[in-house]
Amino acid sequence: MSKVIADISMSLDGFITGPNDNPKLPLGEGGTELHSWLFSGDKPSKHNDFFQLSELNREVYDEAVDQTGAMIVGRRTYDLVNGWEGSHPVAGVPVFIMTHEPPENYPQGHTSFTYVTDGIDSAIKQAKEAAQGKNVSIGTATVIRQAIKAGLLEEVFLHVSPVLLGGGIRLFGGRELDQKKLEIQQVIDGKNVTHLRYRILK
Repeated sequence: MSKVIADISMSLDGFITGPNDNPKLPLGEGGTELHSWLFSGDKPSKHNDFFQLSELNREVYDEAVDQTGAMIVGRRTYDLVNGWEGSHPVAGVPVFIMTHEPPENYPQGHTSFTYVTDGIDSAIKQAKEAAQGKNVSIGTATVIRQAIKAGLLEEVFLHVSPVLLGGGIRLFGGRELDQKKLEIQQVIDGKNVTHLRYRILK
């Protein structure tokens, strides 16, 4: 059964980018450390051999991708990376972009992009239909917070890197979220990362 999951790398002090992110530095200053676990070894991911991981990290990454049928991201992230030049690193998985207006021009590649202009409920509904029973993965902070606030997020899968960034975009920043209790589902001590899976209690 399809679940809606936040799947994102985060610093120990709660940031998902470093300071001053921009198109030339989409992860901000020092932000590449957040994803160092994806290059922590010599085991290529079966989904994209660009990622060279440790054995354990590869198992975690490949299993998560195996279970993912659609992804949702925000427009700001999409613009920062120029739409991944039309081809998201996770091949074959449709990506839904939450935006106020679809872009007039966008790069063409192998990924199916859908631009959703009518809110988080619609984005998740469309993504679930496209996922065909697999999970819907959300990978940007603003959309994750919107899904939590709407009561639509079921799990949080964090990849916590041993780094303090000191600034940037906080995953759970702001005051728009109500208090939530979570239940720990899984803790995996990987190379250069701790993988933490939580279930959001209703």
